[in-house]
Amino acid sequence: MKTATLAEILLVQRCYPQIYLACHADHVRARSTPYWLSSQDSSILVHVDIPSGISPRRLASHLGILPSTLSAAIRRLTTLGYLSKKVNPRDLRSFTLHLTPLGSKAMSATSVLDSRRVSALLRRLTLAQRRRALQGLQLLASASLQISKGKRN
Repeated sequence: MKTATLAEILLVQRCYPQIYLACHADHVRARSTPYWLSSQDSSILVHVDIPSGISPRRLASHLGILPSTLSAAIRRLTTLGYLSKKVNPRDLRSFTLHLTPLGSKAMSATSVLDSRRVSALLRRLTLAQRRRALQGLQLLASASLQISKGKRN
């Protein structure tokens, strides 16, 4: 794989904060929100939102939290109906976490990015531009997951 150029690195470093600042939600996170989510709970939901699911061990490692801390959060988020567990048929002791439809709504409502602002941002693009932009974001997110798995190069 070709090494990223300085210009490419600078482009990501310049563009990502612009998107974040333009769409950042100004809200207070508390368990008193309609979805009863702390900021850590919301972070967990964001990181579970991948089609193949994620193992609790990998999630704890990625988030930099203790497995016991994550275990309590998983129990709570599962009880609230935001997460589901899918048992590994090859090893019945292990499972992957998946976001439920209700979990997707909770994640969107408590995201650090305001849905209305993101919608306004996307409306400024043509359909073709929007598709390219979203594909690019998916590619960057996929590469981010590889980094979190320890594949740094």
